[in-house]
Amino acid sequence: MPDKFLYEYAVLRIVPRVEREEFMNVGVVLYCPSRGFLGCISEIGPDRLGAFAQGTDPAEVEGYLDAFRQICEGNRQCGSPIAALPAASRFRWLTATRSTVLQTSKVHPGFCTDPGETLNRLFEQQVK
Repeated sequence: MPDKFLYEYAVLRIVPRVEREEFMNVGVVLYCPSRGFLGCISEIGPDRLGAFAQGTDPAEVEGYLDAFRQICEGNRQCGSPIAALPAASRFRWLTATRSTVLQTSKVHPGFCTDPGETLNRLFEQQVK
């Protein structure tokens, strides 16, 4: 039987008008400390975003998602000091409660054998 590893994940959400608390799932971030894995997948689909939140600029949203991805990857060239933190700290910062256009769900735990495969499966379940 393969080893199972604890992971935590959160769903990335676009919240165009935070006062209305309406959101659209656009991605997933997953952290598996024992495998040294921190990754995210996101996709907005301009048609889908336009249908959900007319007037929301897809390029602006992609900019937020790109910054999120770069911090998740630990890309120190992105200009954020958060990107230089250890993976656990980056995950906690990325999933902290905030009142912005890009938010995350609560963090959920699970067990997996392959964190990359689990990230893809969660993306298919939660976003597609």
